[in-house]
Amino acid sequence: MVKFILGEKGSGKTKWLIDNANKDMGEGNGNIAFIDVDDNHIFSLNHNVRLINAMEFNIINIESFYGFLCGIIGMDYDLEKIYVDSIYKVVELDVETLETLLEKLNKIGEKFETEFFINVDYTLEDIPESLRDNCIEIEVDYAI
Repeated sequence: MVKFILGEKGSGKTKWLIDNANKDMGEGNGNIAFIDVDDNHIFSLNHNVRLINAMEFNIINIESFYGFLCGIIGMDYDLEKIYVDSIYKVVELDVETLETLLEKLNKIGEKFETEFFINVDYTLEDIPESLRDNCIEIEVDYAI
């Protein structure tokens, strides 16, 4: 399963990712990874959630990002969920790219029973109908 986390800047997308990663770590049977473009959330995450700074791995486009995710899954077959925050700051994620990423991640996610939650810089009105079933829009009041 792949879910794109949508919302306006300041709506609480990162908070939603952190809260859900922490909740899943407490409830789940598998491992949880949190991928970010810095280490700012190290103290916000449960210490058992694996924080990975994507900037340390030379991710420059969607292909290298996909390969990076495959590598993480390949190293940990107990990886249940992967949360990705702010990758759109280093990788262009236009609608066409999101569709391609969705297709690729659905295949690998099904094969290895891994779920993906990816924060993107869009609102639901920016997303075509073909992607909407894979989106969760965060309302501004979540951050309050």
